[in-house]
Amino acid sequence: MSEATRILSEFCENIAYEDIPQDVIDRTKLLLLDTIGIIVRARHDSESTDSLLAGIDKLGMNDGNCSVFGDTQNYAPAAAALINGTLAHSLDFDDTHAEASVHASAPIIPAAIAAAQLTGASGRELLTACVVGYETHIRLGEAVGAADHYERGFHPSATCGIFAAAAAAGKILKLTSEQFRYTFGIALSQSAGSMQFLTDGAWTKRLHVGQASQNGLMAAFYAHEGFKGPEEAFEGKWGFFNSYSSAAKHDRATEGLGKSWKTMTLGVKPYPSCRYSHAAIDGILDILEESNLDTNSDIKIDVGLSKRGYGIIGNPLDQKQQPKSIVDGQFSMPFSAAVAFKKHGLVWDDYRECLDDNDTLELCKNINVYIDDEAESFSPENMSAKVKIHAGDESYERFVQIPKGEPENFMSGDEFLFKFNSLCAPYMTDGDMARLSDSILSLESRNNIAEALFSA
Repeated sequence: MSEATRILSEFCENIAYEDIPQDVIDRTKLLLLDTIGIIVRARHDSESTDSLLAGIDKLGMNDGNCSVFGDTQNYAPAAAALINGTLAHSLDFDDTHAEASVHASAPIIPAAIAAAQLTGASGRELLTACVVGYETHIRLGEAVGAADHYERGFHPSATCGIFAAAAAAGKILKLTSEQFRYTFGIALSQSAGSMQFLTDGAWTKRLHVGQASQNGLMAAFYAHEGFKGPEEAFEGKWGFFNSYSSAAKHDRATEGLGKSWKTMTLGVKPYPSCRYSHAAIDGILDILEESNLDTNSDIKIDVGLSKRGYGIIGNPLDQKQQPKSIVDGQFSMPFSAAVAFKKHGLVWDDYRECLDDNDTLELCKNINVYIDDEAESFSPENMSAKVKIHAGDESYERFVQIPKGEPENFMSGDEFLFKFNSLCAPYMTDGDMARLSDSILSLESRNNIAEALFSA
């Protein structure tokens, strides 16, 4: 039997800021900037936010000493983690990992920030905690096996994310390795997230991640106060690997831990749609840039994806061609392709405009999605796609192996700032945006997280 729980717990206790390479620290700051910008926009624009906050109010969780980005209200710590975590995933614009198929930051950052606000932690402590969360989240996703996990109906961003949130919060609390083992054991009983939302565009996918953040935070505090959880959370007979997968690769959870930094393998999203659609969007935009295609002409588009991507955004095709909601649109390859073609891009505001646009919806019917052998050959390491656009007697084809935002094709610092500013601009002044982004990008010099992030 592996000792994944013990090894991960010892790593979480022992890793220090000084042990983390500078490029990993710099990447983590960009991931924080990306996530916080998304939270600000989702606080105001996500269609599920009002009902979420109303529920929090009814439960009496709207009075405390923790903050939500884009909000002047203070909340109980668990509520702040829940809200920030849900908002971070509400636009489906947050970072991803191709092989593990997880959105890493959304459960981790809110739990770490809530714990940091409660303890008066420094910027260096927050950055270290986030790295601990990333290293845990990605490794668990790789170990449990995304394909098998999805087949069982689980949402890995949440099922793995609760352990990552717990690890990040536990690092802020300075847990011992024994307490980390208990924390993971407590989190095991709350590891959840069903893919059933795909059938009707429900809002539960984003809530999964918020609950993972909330419950991970709570698990860490319970363990900190002496509550005991089972000590073999991952490798045990009824542990995570054996209960949530039929072919988990236990060694992947600890391989290269502390030497090979999985944080650097995260990708970020230039478009607010399922990551599996991005290579195709890149291909469409590349064709448009190099051709004289008229976006009003009679067009047919074929999009080839990997099996995993096809199962999430391409099947059943007739349903994907008729999105009814923002969630439907985010997980529809035909809709993402149609918008990208019509608008020469895809931004968050396009959903409200294009979901009711007859021309866009008619184009969706002319977009076919299939499993492409070449895209499949690069899966799961890459979310590749092949695009072929037919315009009368002419056709244009592109194969995109690595979509924009992946580690090998990463966004620049300026591109991160552009995305952050474009998300926040409707609800923050230029000065407030500049102060907040400057604080995030200089976190290692900040002595108090609450002052650095919530007094901008």
